[in-house]
Amino acid sequence: MKEYIEHTLLKQDATRDEVIKILDEAVKYGFTGVCVNPCNVNFARQYLNETGGEKVKVVTVIGFPLGQSTTETKILETIDAVKNGADEIDMVMNTGKLKDREYDYITTEISGIKMACQKHILKVILETDLLNRDEIKKACELCIEGGADFVKTSTGFVKNGVGAKAEDVELMYETVKDAGLGVKASGGIRDREAAKIMIEAGASRLGTSSGVAIVSG
Repeated sequence: MKEYIEHTLLKQDATRDEVIKILDEAVKYGFTGVCVNPCNVNFARQYLNETGGEKVKVVTVIGFPLGQSTTETKILETIDAVKNGADEIDMVMNTGKLKDREYDYITTEISGIKMACQKHILKVILETDLLNRDEIKKACELCIEGGADFVKTSTGFVKNGVGAKAEDVELMYETVKDAGLGVKASGGIRDREAAKIMIEAGASRLGTSSGVAIVSG
């Protein structure tokens, strides 16, 4: 289970001590990665390197949480994150553009950010709480076309949102599997049973702030 987990701390008031706590837990429990806000990327990478956590991936978010930044701003964020030591990038898709069927805008944005990632993995957050099944499938197809490496369910910041749902994860997996993309389930995964359900639905990564509870449960 531990190899699926990206131990996550993205809340607005996250303190340095809280960041250190999740970094230490990621090393202790052997998690694949940590997901932190861009301002904490450089610290996280240096801290992990100094404390035996060289193999733990540092993941950060771009255009977070709304996805409404300009493409140029998202690209600059990505370049800065990579420079600061990010191993993987989770960008938020522009949901409004998807609903307006501005598909070229979305694929151009994804491909531009993928180029800025250099060799690093790019995940695209679809915000599935705001989409119907046809929109989820179309969003996944655009991610394939744009050159993303993963599709991801949620930011966890939608008011009254559920976050990751097994049926959405399964739809995403079935849409992208033949193209070789992975699926990251994120949002509301708080225990081992929920994690197992997401993995069985097709998730190969889990974004969660409950990593310790999941592996200890």
